[in-house]
Amino acid sequence: MNASVWGRALRGVPRLSRDEWNGLDAVAKWLIATRAAVLIMTFISAAVAGIFAVRAGKFDFGLWALMTVGLMMAHATNNLLNDMTDYAKGVDRGNYYRAQYGVQPLEAGFWTMKDAWRYAIITGGIAALCGLSLVVARGGLTLPLMLAGAFFVLAYTWPLKYVGLGEVAVLLVWGPLMIGGGYYVVTGEWSWDVVLGGLPYALGTTMVIFGKHIDKRAADQEKRIFTLPVILGDRPARAVAIGCMVLQYALVIGLVIAGFFSPIMLLVVLALRAFALTFRMFQQPKPAERPEWFPADAWPTWLAAFAFYHNRAFGLLFLLGLVIETALRGAGVL
Repeated sequence: MNASVWGRALRGVPRLSRDEWNGLDAVAKWLIATRAAVLIMTFISAAVAGIFAVRAGKFDFGLWALMTVGLMMAHATNNLLNDMTDYAKGVDRGNYYRAQYGVQPLEAGFWTMKDAWRYAIITGGIAALCGLSLVVARGGLTLPLMLAGAFFVLAYTWPLKYVGLGEVAVLLVWGPLMIGGGYYVVTGEWSWDVVLGGLPYALGTTMVIFGKHIDKRAADQEKRIFTLPVILGDRPARAVAIGCMVLQYALVIGLVIAGFFSPIMLLVVLALRAFALTFRMFQQPKPAERPEWFPADAWPTWLAAFAFYHNRAFGLLFLLGLVIETALRGAGVL
């Protein structure tokens, strides 16, 4: 067991030598290869769906747990397939961005494609088993939702990411599919109000990938990967990202005014400190060299790092507000 490496993998994507990699247990390798640190974004989306279900008085822990595990395993599978596809297409060669910010096991030669397939099949199998169990237990829209999720898992890396639709796919997955679909699986009801209520958080997760694609825009353009920032250009892409982060707060305020949320949800304004820093970073291009004050183990991520920092602050406060609001509603205070 490599508990210390588990912790590092849950906080970021560690850089390791071949000898260090060979000394890891299977769990540590899985956590690193799936970039487990970002799975927190999926867990928060599942938690938001669950809290909305509690608020509606229709929460089922068993269904929620199956849904949460299934979504996290699907996200992990996507990350594995992403690396496998990019490796097979030669995208990660030549010191490409992905191979710089953390271990890309295939590109580094730490494991073979057969090893990667074994991990992907087991991880994807767990996701599929959870999904099929939910189809049997809930029925209705569950199968179409599962198939939509499978489509995005398989199609995100290619072709969606190559034609400017990767960012749109992320917004659809972390919003309507995870939060709206998760709510449906738990309660048996589809709610556009829930989809709209979860949109502020979904925008935040989308900005993490958007920031990453801005960071590697030049490399993607060279390899003819036409992400949305490549299509828009650096400055317009940064402006869109800032606008979307502002929209996160505007949506919460609007939903409070509309009465869907109580004023308790204004807790998210405490994330404005994180937004202020992120806003300043997004106002200017990524520096050519790492500033001395920026963590060496986080470089060359830049805007993605700040977007993740803001999304974590906003997301946790959003989740806390929902928990408090739901508890007070349950107690008859609201």
